[in-house]
Amino acid sequence: MSTEQRIVFNNVYVGYNSHNEVLQNVSFTLHAGELVYLIGKTASGKSSLLKTMYAEIAPLAGECSVAEYDLTHIRRSETPYLRRKVAIVFQDFQLLQDRTVAENLLFVLKATGWKKKKVMQTRIDDVLSQVGLLNKQSSMPHQLSGGEQQRVVIARALLNNPEIILADEPTGNLDPESSEEIFTLLHTIAQNGCAVFFVTHNYQLLKKFPAPVLQCENNTIVKNTDNEVEIDFESLSE
Repeated sequence: MSTEQRIVFNNVYVGYNSHNEVLQNVSFTLHAGELVYLIGKTASGKSSLLKTMYAEIAPLAGECSVAEYDLTHIRRSETPYLRRKVAIVFQDFQLLQDRTVAENLLFVLKATGWKKKKVMQTRIDDVLSQVGLLNKQSSMPHQLSGGEQQRVVIARALLNNPEIILADEPTGNLDPESSEEIFTLLHTIAQNGCAVFFVTHNYQLLKKFPAPVLQCENNTIVKNTDNEVEIDFESLSE
């Protein structure tokens, strides 16, 4: 793991306005090459924290930087550039169903300013190779398994060489075997230098693949980065 900081929260208050604080005094750091889990009950603040990270909502107070952007002072014109450095992997895939795998990726490249056809095709080949789907370029999303579709989503996230991946319940719709494959893939991506923030309710993954844990609890974030805290998985499932 690198010492280079990708996400830094220092006594941050998360919410939608001063009358609707969701999380208080949030402090943690995520480094390049690090994978961290975020867990917590439904409505505990996980989604609001993610929205703060990609500048959909502004922090109410505290010091907060993501990919070297100060989110307390970020200008609206800077937000698209932040989001090129911060890729999001969703639970529900959000692939364009009327386009092939390659066309889904090409759409993103064109939307983010890529111009040269050969360069774009080379990049598509590269990311699909990374996720083990180079032979699926001409497939339609409905022809793929759930695990394969999530791999396409990860390939899409990798297109612009992000510094951070926010994985929002990436295994939520997958079977156990596919879930483990997706975790292993994201872990490999982290080892290659990308910081991965892995939101999950899949506590079997935490048990099988230990990593630092941040837990939304009592309107703040509890750090279990040394795996010293016993996590009550049953209570989190309530």
